[in-house]
Amino acid sequence: MEKETRPVKKTWPPGTVRIMPCLDMQNGRVVKGEQFVNIRDAGDPVACAKAYCDAGADQLALLDITATVEGRRTMLNVVQAVAAVTTIPFTVGGGITDVASAVAIIEAGADCVSTSSAAFRRPQVIAEMIKELGPDRVTVAIDVAQSAAMPSGYEVYVDGGRTATGADAIEWAKRVNGYGVRSILPTSKSTDGMRTGYDLPLIRQIRAATDAEVVASGGAGTLEHFYEAAQAGATVLLAASVFHFNIIGIRPLKEYLRSRGVPVP
Repeated sequence: MEKETRPVKKTWPPGTVRIMPCLDMQNGRVVKGEQFVNIRDAGDPVACAKAYCDAGADQLALLDITATVEGRRTMLNVVQAVAAVTTIPFTVGGGITDVASAVAIIEAGADCVSTSSAAFRRPQVIAEMIKELGPDRVTVAIDVAQSAAMPSGYEVYVDGGRTATGADAIEWAKRVNGYGVRSILPTSKSTDGMRTGYDLPLIRQIRAATDAEVVASGGAGTLEHFYEAAQAGATVLLAASVFHFNIIGIRPLKEYLRSRGVPVP
């Protein structure tokens, strides 16, 4: 694959805070759980993607949440169908284990890939993906759980949050950043799907320890939670259930953030 065969759809001035709905996928449907379990249906991915583009989202994520534990790759037909209706930068994760699977996702229409378990198990794959695709097309996701045994208070989990690794999350984030990754997506098991707010200390620690962009993920429930994440240093605000179930609208969210002085598109 030639590098940069398609331009990334849109860029923003440094420091601009973007809104990123996340389509967690299982069996070809959008789903949403709590703390990585208690999964329920949230709709058709193509319809959801089109609706979010129309609603003013800045970026979109699609995560095949069971691809890794089922030992398969992301469903390319779903990626292609979503890409066909998506007019904003589109990140895909789940089951991306090597350069070949990453290239297949980009060729299916995604703008960026997200890798997590594979990156942890074989960190060199991060450098390989960046060499092939460029740094703007690779995000590393880090699932964590709070742990008093870790120096930072957070332990890395893999396999969709199922498997503890014994590794400190902030040390892993530093290593990831060292490969040239420009975007890190941490999700805390304690806040995921709970709508009680993002794990702000986690965001702050990763922001302080790296020069990568931090994607806030897991826990948004109110307008204030998005503002708090931006104040903690996140420049991409990812959420799922509050958008899927019409608890918060994207345009009202942007109006609120602007009113608090947050630079949004």
